[in-house]
Amino acid sequence: MKCFFCKGQTREETTKFIVDLGACVVIVKNVPALVCQQCGEASFSDEVAKQLERIVHAVRNSIMTEVAIVEYAQGAA
Repeated sequence: MKCFFCKGQTREETTKFIVDLGACVVIVKNVPALVCQQCGEASFSDEVAKQLERIVHAVRNSIMTEVAIVEYAQGAA
């Protein structure tokens, strides 16, 4: 698949997904993605994007810390 931004080649890898919720920063590690070998841009499948939304929603509803680090495989379970 070609990168949406630079048209470089993508490869299946894992990456980090980071979102700032204002009161908390959520870092999800080892997220499956297509990562561009030229510019580093990551794109997620619909299934992975939905799971990321669920993980972020769960953290948002239980804010206990300023930084939450979640392992994708554990959050997807």
